[in-house]
Amino acid sequence: MTDGEPIPEERGAPHRGAVWGAAAWSAGVLVLLVALPWAARHRLPDPLATHWGGHDPDGSMSPTGAALFPAGTWLVLVLATAALHRFGRRAATGRARGATGAALAAGGVLLTGAQASIVHANLDHARWQDADPVGTAVAAVVAASALAGLLTWLAARPRGATPAGPRPTPGAPVMAVPPGEQVVWLSRVVNPWLQLTAAVLGVCAMGGLLAPASGLIALNWSLVVPFASTSVIVLACSSVRARVTARGLHLGFGPFGWPARRWSPADLESARAEQRGPAQAGGWGYRINGLGTTVMLRRGTCLVVRNRRGAEFAVSLDDAERGAALLNSLIARSDRTAVTHGDDHR
Repeated sequence: MTDGEPIPEERGAPHRGAVWGAAAWSAGVLVLLVALPWAARHRLPDPLATHWGGHDPDGSMSPTGAALFPAGTWLVLVLATAALHRFGRRAATGRARGATGAALAAGGVLLTGAQASIVHANLDHARWQDADPVGTAVAAVVAASALAGLLTWLAARPRGATPAGPRPTPGAPVMAVPPGEQVVWLSRVVNPWLQLTAAVLGVCAMGGLLAPASGLIALNWSLVVPFASTSVIVLACSSVRARVTARGLHLGFGPFGWPARRWSPADLESARAEQRGPAQAGGWGYRINGLGTTVMLRRGTCLVVRNRRGAEFAVSLDDAERGAALLNSLIARSDRTAVTHGDDHR
């Protein structure tokens, strides 16, 4: 594909991980919405304040209603996004897909944050009219929900994928690139189970923050930090995007493409496609063993690059044969350029 042409949207990219992650997030938020008032039921008035007109509360619900109303609101939002994904699959791509993910993230944070604020405001009061004000908490919850929505939209925004076109002849080590032609190859792979694990760990970390925010328990960072940090690490290892251009190979990990690794053609000795499985790599994720470094997200074809020092780096990717062929062409071009410059100096 030449520079200047539009890069098409992802086609056939594995979105099962996003679906499973959304399912885990939806279930976790539903549990938190119901569990927070239920866990504090012996310390809450009946009814309890659920609406504030300025500084003082001016509306109330029974504890059951206070648990079921936000849970029902959340279910409506989840079902609406699921219906869009199921029945509007062709339309729910690119920006629309990012918007639905952002709605789930922002809505979940908003509802659970509001529920924690309501429980905390009513805690240990005999009457709902005596509930504490929630102005500062509401502002913090709205800001957190907006940030969650923005980050999710950025992570799900459309990116290019491998362009359509004929594959190179099997086993061909080099792709023919006309002189002066600018080319690009892109690929992406996702491990849905790692994304699901990251979502579950994230919900656990969120629960560890909401329970103290509700006043039920004291904040325990030794519980929250391991869940939150492990969730971020697993999420970063759950997907990878690869891009080959005249500048070389760029690998971006996780939904934001960070952290990243880069190799210029001058840094590389060769590239190839090779069949590998988790048993050879030493497991799933980012692995280092006798084969070198392997990012194993699914068994099958891997793009393997060898640098000038002899170290190898492999990553499981779709269409790795074409990526390796293009890289070898760029490496050969870089070698020819280096030789030409050497002759000129002589």
